[in-house]
Amino acid sequence: MNTTTLTLHESWYARRSLFDWVFAAIVAAAGLFAFARYQPSMDVYEKVILLAAIPALVWLGWFWRPLRVLALVVGAAALLAIASYQGDLARAEQVFWLKYFLSSQSAILWMSVLFFMSTVFYWLGFFGGEKTALTLAAARGSLAHEGAPAALGRPGGGTFADAMERIGSRIAWAAVTMALIGTMVRWYESHQIGPDIGHIPVSNLYEVFVLFCWLTTAFYLYFEERYATRALGAFVMLVVSAAVGFLLWYTLVRGAHEIQPLVPALQSWWMKLHVPANFIGYGTFALAAMVAFAYLIKQQADETRWWRLAPIWLLGAALCFVPIAFRQRGVAEAGGSYWVGYATISALIAAGILLGRRRIAARLPSFEVLDDVMYKSIAVGFAFFTIATVLGALWAADAWGGYWSWDPKETWALIVWLNYAAWLHMRLVKGLRGSLASWWALVGLAVTTFAFLGVNMFLSGLHSYGTL
Repeated sequence: MNTTTLTLHESWYARRSLFDWVFAAIVAAAGLFAFARYQPSMDVYEKVILLAAIPALVWLGWFWRPLRVLALVVGAAALLAIASYQGDLARAEQVFWLKYFLSSQSAILWMSVLFFMSTVFYWLGFFGGEKTALTLAAARGSLAHEGAPAALGRPGGGTFADAMERIGSRIAWAAVTMALIGTMVRWYESHQIGPDIGHIPVSNLYEVFVLFCWLTTAFYLYFEERYATRALGAFVMLVVSAAVGFLLWYTLVRGAHEIQPLVPALQSWWMKLHVPANFIGYGTFALAAMVAFAYLIKQQADETRWWRLAPIWLLGAALCFVPIAFRQRGVAEAGGSYWVGYATISALIAAGILLGRRRIAARLPSFEVLDDVMYKSIAVGFAFFTIATVLGALWAADAWGGYWSWDPKETWALIVWLNYAAWLHMRLVKGLRGSLASWWALVGLAVTTFAFLGVNMFLSGLHSYGTL
């Protein structure tokens, strides 16, 4: 027994490269430096969060190695931006790399452009050639091993389609990088405005949409590497681009990028835990829904009867419904032409998918891979959404004196939780698979979207500080 344990330990340490240890040392040094310098201004909860973040970030970097480079690049760029400010926010218009790249607003605008570009390149991959390189047999063999797919190596190939998807993937990484740089710098900028204004940037719709975009993309990029297929990027990036489209409207029309003081209900350390956990759930639920959409497209690729192509028609209807819903609520008055363009692009996307469904289906991975990605996304999202719901109840008790008040946001959060709890129950107990599971995941996205945005638009309650 001791020999086995020693061998396992040696094997685990043997998998650690020099870069792993250098990364761990840098993270530990940076975290301890921040603790030593800023701990007088932190409460006990913030100190615990900071110290716990050190081993958590090291573990994440070791678990998924691309995160090591991402963390170091984001940290270096954020520190460069902070040093360039020199405590004066007016320098954002004077220093070249602050004005055009590293101020929070510049970085987030770059994020937006890069996400759109990534979406375009991923979709070009569908129309550039037939499926290559990765065989379905390899995918099935991976799935058969203990019921979980191992990494199959980097997806690749030599065709134009492979090149387009590869570019799309790299641009997506760049977009995530700029999103994180923008988030870190915005955090710093908020503290420079005033000591009572500084806060983690997850407090309003503008900030959480940035969070949603990079979290959803990061989870997708993990699955992309793990399953060695980039074909799902086109579908996942659609929902990310839709979020970016809302973000740009919210910025241009509402000036939402301006940093505002926190309302009293949000002046709590609970926000640092509850909101990120919540949006891991939202992001992975959205990812699962887009994979479900890809599943249905692949399943119905050869269908010629128009009424059997319901997924595509519903996508177009859902995308085009957004401008109508916004106009009904009077929030599109200053951006009417913007939403006309949004609806036009949405209709073109739906038409392109309809006409190119056979070519799209030919490049998609096997049904087994699609089903497994959908299941794992929902499982991860459900776990974090459950944590977020518990944290939200504790926060409510701290802020309002009660764990649950049947506020509209709380009620719809419960509906979302019950929906995915039922999905997972049917999957694990009854073997839910195929088109029914996919349709259910798509319905789940509609329910989640209403809980996230619809409640803010059409209902009011204790969470009304998030209204449009």
